[in-house]
Amino acid sequence: MGSSAGDGSGASSEDFFGVQRKSRSRAVQWVLIDGDRLVLTACGAVLVYLFLIGLHAADAISFTNANSVTRMASGMIAGTFSLVTLVVSVNQLILSQEFSPAGEFRDRFSGVRTFRQDVADMTGVPATPAEPTRMLELIVAAIQDRADTLADAVADHENEEYRSLVTRYADSVAAGAERADERLNRVDVSAYDALSAAVEYKEGVQLYGARHLQNDAAELSEREAAAFDELVEALQLFGTAQAHFKTIYLQRELTRFSQLTVYLGLPAILAASLIPLIYGDLGGLAIDAAYLPYVTSLLATIVFVPLLLLGAYILRTATLTRRTAEIGPMVPQKDPDEGPFEVSYDGERSD
Repeated sequence: MGSSAGDGSGASSEDFFGVQRKSRSRAVQWVLIDGDRLVLTACGAVLVYLFLIGLHAADAISFTNANSVTRMASGMIAGTFSLVTLVVSVNQLILSQEFSPAGEFRDRFSGVRTFRQDVADMTGVPATPAEPTRMLELIVAAIQDRADTLADAVADHENEEYRSLVTRYADSVAAGAERADERLNRVDVSAYDALSAAVEYKEGVQLYGARHLQNDAAELSEREAAAFDELVEALQLFGTAQAHFKTIYLQRELTRFSQLTVYLGLPAILAASLIPLIYGDLGGLAIDAAYLPYVTSLLATIVFVPLLLLGAYILRTATLTRRTAEIGPMVPQKDPDEGPFEVSYDGERSD
């Protein structure tokens, strides 16, 4: 119920709410999320180069027509200029979000400070860790502890069916928190790994379960109600931390993408400009015709690098945004009749 990241086996698992979660293969997870974007771009460039050489070997394309290749190079130059200009414009838009008056900045800073103080108060530490990974570890540990507390609190509940349901829920929450904690405790964990673990943890569904179980009970003792409230508080803080880290990460990620596009865009424009020069003019080819397909394919691949970089970053940012698009408990892939809870309108309202 907590983490939807699988072990790479491709098997399906079912959480407390009956939602089927198919584990993604490690290759797909690496391409979408975990892989270094520059490495992914380099792999894409190699594939493009091999694809062009393969087409030439199969006589599907030819590099002998100078006019066609020159027109193609002109289009590449225009397209690369447009891509670099667009990315720089996006970068300026991102930077504009950082410019704010002193009062607005103080409000933002005060909100972050209040959040960090809430985490410190909930976990009983002198100060919330500044490192994202350590902060998430702290909140996850609190969730696991409060889930265990909830299971203990309902151990003596008079309704056996309700006690069993809450115990299953609490065990599921604790198991999800434990998986997230194991991922965060890896020696080589990075700030991005922390964000990835936060995105995979579905605290919104757990919030729904806690509120439903708490409000559906005929009667709760003071200890049971307090256990529910403390678990809900921990889950809400985790959701806030997830949104906060995602915003910071995406800003940094898109800014880095803009920088890399400028760095790689200039060589791409230069490579596109060299393609017509290889074919020369009245003097004929500038290089041996035997090397022409390989050199032209290499230069064309360099031109494609900024586009490949764009695709690599869009895959990650779009995946992260899609997985965290909802605020609060939302399970879009869930059928209405799945799960342990049945909810219907009974026409009654409480004062």
